[in-house]
Amino acid sequence: MEYKIIKSWRKTISMEIKHGELIVRAPYYTGRREIESFVTKHRRWIERHMTDARAAEEKRQSFPKFTEKEIRALTEDAKRVIPPRVEYYAGLIGVKYGRITIRHQKTRWGSCSAKGNLNFNCLLMLAPPEVLDSVVVHELCHRKQMNHSKRFYGEVLRVFPEYRKWHKWLKVNGPELLARLG
Repeated sequence: MEYKIIKSWRKTISMEIKHGELIVRAPYYTGRREIESFVTKHRRWIERHMTDARAAEEKRQSFPKFTEKEIRALTEDAKRVIPPRVEYYAGLIGVKYGRITIRHQKTRWGSCSAKGNLNFNCLLMLAPPEVLDSVVVHELCHRKQMNHSKRFYGEVLRVFPEYRKWHKWLKVNGPELLARLG
């Protein structure tokens, strides 16, 4: 069975299937034999999830792709809708931010740079408004914590108590939207 190994300062071995590829994450000190044993032990899990991943990919390929005109319209809507939401939540959180950019990325809903510049995906215009707000709050909270620590999520939940509900909506429904970018 083929897989990609990514070593880091983590403490345990884990696996994920991303874009039909098995990725094994392991601590730096983990030997090849230990990794192979781990993969062998979890063969059934891998096979089941690889089958699911292939089916999901086939489903994604069947979605109609957005036209350039549709993407431009979504981008224009986002440029009109997102900045006021950012301004509103920045006031609640008590942070400043830099430039706001609207993109049509295939893998991200938003990001925050170290300089405080914010990026948002135009496809957020197709999600419920609460999803957009949850992404805006998430990125603005990075102005206080540039990580995903308990303190970070404590701040997110303080400002947007339903964050987990709408984050879950995005996890479940977002891949279908992203797949339409082509």
